[in-house]
Amino acid sequence: MNLQPLFITPNCSIKKAISVIDKGSAQVALIIDSSCKLLGIATDGDIRRGIINNLSLDCNVTSIMTKKPITLNVGFSHNQALELMSNNTIQHIPIVDSVGEVVDLVVLDQLLKKTTFETPIVIMAGGKGERLGSLTTDCPKPMLEINGKPMLEVILQRCIQSGFRNFFFSVNYLKEKIINYFGTGDKWGVNISYLEEREPLGTCGSLRLLPSDIAEDIIVMNGDVLTDLEVDRLFNFHNKSTFPMTICTRLHRVRIPFAVMTSSGAKLERFVEKPMYDFQVNAGVYILKASLIEKIPAKFYNMTDLIDDLLDSKSDIGVFPIHENWRDIGNPIDFKEAVESFK
Repeated sequence: MNLQPLFITPNCSIKKAISVIDKGSAQVALIIDSSCKLLGIATDGDIRRGIINNLSLDCNVTSIMTKKPITLNVGFSHNQALELMSNNTIQHIPIVDSVGEVVDLVVLDQLLKKTTFETPIVIMAGGKGERLGSLTTDCPKPMLEINGKPMLEVILQRCIQSGFRNFFFSVNYLKEKIINYFGTGDKWGVNISYLEEREPLGTCGSLRLLPSDIAEDIIVMNGDVLTDLEVDRLFNFHNKSTFPMTICTRLHRVRIPFAVMTSSGAKLERFVEKPMYDFQVNAGVYILKASLIEKIPAKFYNMTDLIDDLLDSKSDIGVFPIHENWRDIGNPIDFKEAVESFK
């Protein structure tokens, strides 16, 4: 493996580590000194924990890296690597020589075949996309093309790459165009069924149309959200938790175009010129236990309504930050930017 693209120095930012992780198939950044000696590693999980703990992406990578990662020496065996990964729940093991220099990297995905998941994915594709104006007059929003493919197909293929095979498309507006294009999913080697809304049911209401025999977790994705998120990582995170629901979030940075001041009475306490604030926003991707479907009323009902109801009942909800490429297609400008971003 060519390790050079994975190397970063300890003075790099978390943002730089994200770039390295996203661009590399190994999903890891190796932090080294000037002699190529290993100082630590930063993984997808380290990044997400840092975001959950409100660390700025401009913080030093050393603030989130694993400083004493498990390593193997040159000459390791296949079984030895698998045992270490299994016992320590890790997916990467750097290989070092006698003086601690990194010479290789073992990745779990390369040792094991890709897992296939039976867990169903529901993609909400019934909206009219009215904010997109004339673009959706005769075309449902999920069928708008991103570099030659319908947006819904881009989402489908991303999920297939993560090992998922069973899909439900929730459809309403111009549903025939979606159904005629995707059919039963044979073209992609998957199973596609349809939740046909007689009237708009919101971003959650159509889940009541799912077969009653579904007993496992359900992944729900908005059909107007494009992301490079590997859905199996989300699934594995949720599977290790006890949360009835996990919500994907996205870091959204807002710059205030004015100087912000705080005062105590008539006395100025603080003055900050055009500050930047970070917020975690809903990314439109969820996992929920099938038992939650019983809580969904037979009416127009959004996923945000379900979230509010769970919080009101004191139920815990998990959070999974998305740092990968992500776009919400809400208006023509968003659509144009998505076409450029996902070339």
